[in-house]
This record gives sequence, C-alpha cells and structure tokens, in this order.
Amino acid sequence: MSSADTLKNQLILIFQKMFGHFGPLNWWPGDSPLEVMLGAILTQNTAWSNVEKALASLSQKTGLDPEKIRQLSDVELAACIRSSGYFNQKAKKLRVFLTYFHDRYGDSIEAMKEQPLERLRDELLSLHGIGPETADSILLYALDKLIFVVDAYTRRILARHGLMHHTADYHAMQDLFQQNIPPDISLYNEYHALIVNTGKDFCRTKPLCDSCPLRTLLPPGGPCMP
Repeated sequence: MSSADTLKNQLILIFQKMFGHFGPLNWWPGDSPLEVMLGAILTQNTAWSNVEKALASLSQKTGLDPEKIRQLSDVELAACIRSSGYFNQKAKKLRVFLTYFHDRYGDSIEAMKEQPLERLRDELLSLHGIGPETADSILLYALDKLIFVVDAYTRRILARHGLMHHTADYHAMQDLFQQNIPPDISLYNEYHALIVNTGKDFCRTKPLCDSCPLRTLLPPGGPCMP
C-alpha cells in the first residue's frame, strides 16, 4: 500500500471513529443561511454558547433582517452581540459583511450561491475581519460550496496523530483533507463538526486521551505534542 493510500485510510478511519462516538451532528446550527454567516463571524474567539445568545438578542431586535441590522447604530449593534465578546470589533465586521451582502448581491443568498467558489472566497477574504476559517465556514455551511474548513482543533488533532506538523499553514492542512477524502459537501460538513466536538471534549490543551474516540489511533508512545 502506498503512503498516499495509507494517509487516505487514516483520515477515513479518524472520521469513522469520531462518527461512531458522536453520531451525526447536523452542523452548522442556524435556522437560515444568513444566520449561519453571521454566526461564523461572531464565533471568532468565543464559545458557540455565547454566539447563540448574541444571535438571539440580534434576532429579537431585528428578526435577523439584514436591512434592519444595517439600520442599527454602532452602539445598538454592539449591545446586541455583547455576549460574543470583542463586540465593538465584531459589530464592525458584521456591518462590513452586511454592506457587501447588499451592495454585491442585493441581500440574496441565491445570488451568492450562483457565484463560483473561488470568486466568492476571494471576495470574502477581502472583507475586514474575515480570514480563511470564517470565509470557508460561510462557503461550506451557508452556501453549500465544496471546501474543507480548518480550525485550531484540526491543527491539534493532525499534529498529535503525527499527520502534519503543528506549524503547517491553513492551506496545507486544508489540502491534506481535500486531496485525500472524497469530495462531498456532506462529508466535509460532518467531518469538521466531528473534529470540533472531539477537540472540545477530548483533544484539549491537556488532552484526555484515555477516553478519546481516537485513542487507538495514536502513534506509539502517545500523542505527538503539542
């Protein structure tokens, strides 16, 4: 078996182990593509529970209508999303995104979906406060584009299982998945969700290896640190 085949098998086995433990997670939490996009921005540097509170507050104030959100003052918008942390910065990011959403697509999710992935990604990355993880979360979870989302948990799990060095850049990690697992939106969606849950529950800064669903896949001698 070639090294490429071995890597593909490892990545599929990791998925199967996590799926066997957690089952389907039906990510991303959100009642609409717009809510998913807003959540992807708000979840930067905070727990999802804090984002849920922010979205609930914003929904109560505006019904998550993009025009009504844009009409809020900076103070009102920041107050709505206070629970998500860094609320003044995130208010600015939301306003920049929602202005782009209106000016470029007339607040139409369908118009966004019609655009090629590469063009949309470039547009999103050009916006203030949107980096690769946020852009790819919007593309995959809100717009059904075929792109794998990478986060800090992905980096940690890959490094500890000896699949990639912890200093690898975002796109190297993304390519690892996109070149070695089947190109399927549902699989990309579920795989990333499972990584997040595994990282949050087990693959912490101080890992809980003994109870982790991936414990039998660790390299000899335990996890490669960090």
